[in-house]
Amino acid sequence: MSAFTDLGSTAPQRIWGGVLGRTVHGERVTFSLVELDPGVVVPEHSHENEQLGMVLSGSVVFTVGAETRELGPGQAWCITAHVPHSVVTGPDGAAIVEVFSPTRDDWAGLETEEPRPPHWP
Repeated sequence: MSAFTDLGSTAPQRIWGGVLGRTVHGERVTFSLVELDPGVVVPEHSHENEQLGMVLSGSVVFTVGAETRELGPGQAWCITAHVPHSVVTGPDGAAIVEVFSPTRDDWAGLETEEPRPPHWP
């Protein structure tokens, strides 16, 4: 197995409705480039994985615990394990990068789509 991956040619996985991820799994972390359609609502949820992320393009309104903030390109977040969080994307959608630890083993069985050109800058 190669140490390198071309995310642009990786088959995206459907994480939520309107949310696709191109993902690389390591032994202890998961890295994902996530594309969100305009106006997508990712409902409140939590998981055992610590989650770090950054907006590459577009905008999101992120609620983490009791704190809500609109984030744009270059802005980042850190969500510790088991903290409830939700996201709503802006009118142009968003491209974000996220890292999870431990790995997102629950994503192993997610549906994949045909590879297509990515929607990030």
